[in-house]
Amino acid sequence: MKLLVKTGLIALFITLLAGVSQVSAESEKNYSDNAGAQAFIERMVVQHGADRAALQKLFAGAHYKQSIIDAMTRPAEKVKLWKDYRQIFITEKRLRQGLQFWREQRPWLEKAEAEYGVPIEYVVAIIGVETYYGRYAGNYRVLDALSTLAFDYPARSAFFTKELEHFLLLSKEQKLEPSELKGSYAGAMGYGQFMPSSYRAYAVDFNGDGVADIWADPADAIGSVANYFVRHGWQRGEGVVVGASIAADYNSELVNKLVKPKLTLAQLAEQGFTPLVNMSPELKAIPLRLQGQAGVEFWLGLQNYYTITRYNHSFRYAMAVVQLAEQIAEARARGE
Repeated sequence: MKLLVKTGLIALFITLLAGVSQVSAESEKNYSDNAGAQAFIERMVVQHGADRAALQKLFAGAHYKQSIIDAMTRPAEKVKLWKDYRQIFITEKRLRQGLQFWREQRPWLEKAEAEYGVPIEYVVAIIGVETYYGRYAGNYRVLDALSTLAFDYPARSAFFTKELEHFLLLSKEQKLEPSELKGSYAGAMGYGQFMPSSYRAYAVDFNGDGVADIWADPADAIGSVANYFVRHGWQRGEGVVVGASIAADYNSELVNKLVKPKLTLAQLAEQGFTPLVNMSPELKAIPLRLQGQAGVEFWLGLQNYYTITRYNHSFRYAMAVVQLAEQIAEARARGE
């Protein structure tokens, strides 16, 4: 018996040691000799006149992260039911800190609402869901995240290779050191968690200081989120989502399709979906079915709901933003 126990402990020790060695090897793996990285460097030199030696040095210091690959394969917005996903974001603490953010940034939020037509509570909610109002903007080096996903995640290599290109161009444009910048496991950055391509396309210098800084400047982050919404189809003064009732024979094939709304409310009524409040029958929407705490919920997402899904392609994510925004607005109206 003692021999078996001793043998088992030795085997366990060897297994643990192998695991440590594997983690150590992964943490030390860089992209100095990676074929994909070398091809990328060549393209950056040819297309953008980048310094080859500087890029070789940069990627020799870029490290593979297995935890990033693991996170990409099980994002919460895809694996959790709505009732569980909602609990992550709709909390008393996030509500209170959202109200605090509103008070602290009121001039910029009011300016953004006036210029872009996006209600303050939605800008606050996006920043709240993404980074807890700037408190948690990510601990991964963006260089590591994008290199790992560009060169070791074949499923979306093309997308992340392009984002890596945008990241290096952005770093050069803003005179930032790319090896020092941090973000999410997917390479999203700043208060609003913009991917590099979105940063370059939609970030704005909202306070007029000469640079669009969504890393540390809440004013620029606020203006940039509102601009992103407008550029993706936000309709000033329109609704976002409305509860729905269903007929017994409703068309279940239509639910949870993240496509631009094409069917009018009148047409959706013929398919078994009816809004719980009176609305123009000409408005277009997408029907949603979510598993809530009390059972199945049905909703109709309007164009502005679809716009939120352009920020993160998940109907659960968009609903979390909507409900947090509603709670913040209601609390603000009560004078909290």
